[in-house]
Amino acid sequence: MDSNVKQSVKQQRELLTELLGGKLSDLAKELAPLMLEPDKLNKHLVEAIKDLPYCKYIYVLDPSAKQISATVSHEEVNTKSAGRDRSLRPYMKNMFVPRQGQDFELSKAYISANKKRPSVTGIQLIRDEDGSRLGFLGVDYDLRELPRDDKMYEEPRQWRQIKGDPAIRSGLFMQQRAQSQMDTRLDDVMTILEELMLEHGVYHVQIHYSSSRVTVWHVDDPYTYRILTMDELSDTEICLAYPKRPYFERNSVPREDVMRTFRQFSALRFADETVYLRSGSLNLVNGFVGLNFSCDGTHYLTYDDFLSRGLDFWFGASSAEETDSNDNTQSNKELIDMTYLDEVLEDIAQSGCLEVNQIITQLDAGNVPPPLDSLKEDERQYIHDELKSVMAVYEGGVCSL
Repeated sequence: MDSNVKQSVKQQRELLTELLGGKLSDLAKELAPLMLEPDKLNKHLVEAIKDLPYCKYIYVLDPSAKQISATVSHEEVNTKSAGRDRSLRPYMKNMFVPRQGQDFELSKAYISANKKRPSVTGIQLIRDEDGSRLGFLGVDYDLRELPRDDKMYEEPRQWRQIKGDPAIRSGLFMQQRAQSQMDTRLDDVMTILEELMLEHGVYHVQIHYSSSRVTVWHVDDPYTYRILTMDELSDTEICLAYPKRPYFERNSVPREDVMRTFRQFSALRFADETVYLRSGSLNLVNGFVGLNFSCDGTHYLTYDDFLSRGLDFWFGASSAEETDSNDNTQSNKELIDMTYLDEVLEDIAQSGCLEVNQIITQLDAGNVPPPLDSLKEDERQYIHDELKSVMAVYEGGVCSL
């Protein structure tokens, strides 16, 4: 769980603990003299639950966490639950250890067995006048019915990356980008999307390059999305279907960086035929860019961080190099039988990502794996560089997909 989310959850738990703990402490003192009289316990719980409006169920356990009362709700008294062993329930986990000054604990949220809803349980120690343990007071709450503040956690601004389906990643080298309908008209599509974002109130777009569609969200109707296929995106008059709106006041992305972002998307789409951008999103309000690649890896980062990185970051320096005849590396490559080495690369690729990684690891260690033992050193180096430039985009370093 992200640290921002954890902090938000912690604050909510502190609020609930403060709200619930005091009442249960007072109730535990009232129950202490009744621990050996089940009927009186049940009657007291029936009255007590009236002052616990958020409570779903309330019950009393002995020191070994065996239930000695009925389970009381606002609707009924279930005496059949008496005798139930709750010692192994998650909310009892920390209650059997010696405790100093902390007799109440609010459990982590769990899915209730009966209602199948997110729930929490408050456990209050019951002590006698000498401080000895007599048992536990348990109170179950439905999470949706508990009060809480309405503060939403803030999405962290740092780079986030999520690896996708292993089945897709393992077959990466056996796929190749297919020219989509959108690919053939991408300049026109980018121009239309820029116009919609700058002048017509669209604040979020998700571009699905492979399936040639775009999903958009509009400031006038932010709770729904609209889907634009190539039929709509091929017609500039689509802009007439969206009302004229000034650049949204909450937008954090400068106007000039909208097209810059789209062009960077385009570069990632065409930079490599094996590892390529499958979809890209831009949100003008929070300033985030989302990238999903052919290996099913996903990145989330701010637009300015995204624009500060060139293709060499994503695909290795070799992808950003121009073919310069004066470059020594290029001159060396001209001396290599590229057709043959490309066939070797293709054979290695067919074996899947695991085998590719093993070959890279052996080459990094100065060893020569069997598929390459007939090659010269510069040929092995070429194979090594080509494999790493592809694998680095989703396996290695900070830019792993």
